[in-house]
Amino acid sequence: MRAVRKNIVLTESNDTIIIEGNHYFPPDSIKREYFQKSDKHTICSWKGEARYYHIAIADKVEENAAW
Repeated sequence: MRAVRKNIVLTESNDTIIIEGNHYFPPDSIKREYFQKSDKHTICSWKGEARYYHIAIADKVEENAAW
């Protein structure tokens, strides 16, 4: 499985976890140069805390686009 944005592979792994139809990638599989920390976080009673990241490609930033 891979996540692609604007023809750039942001992450790729054969070890994703699927929850409610969403693929969760292992943290060590992402290409960190495209991710910027966000102050946003949410809490789910059974999944725990989700920390968000902005996705930055070239001069465009998509705020809180990944968690």
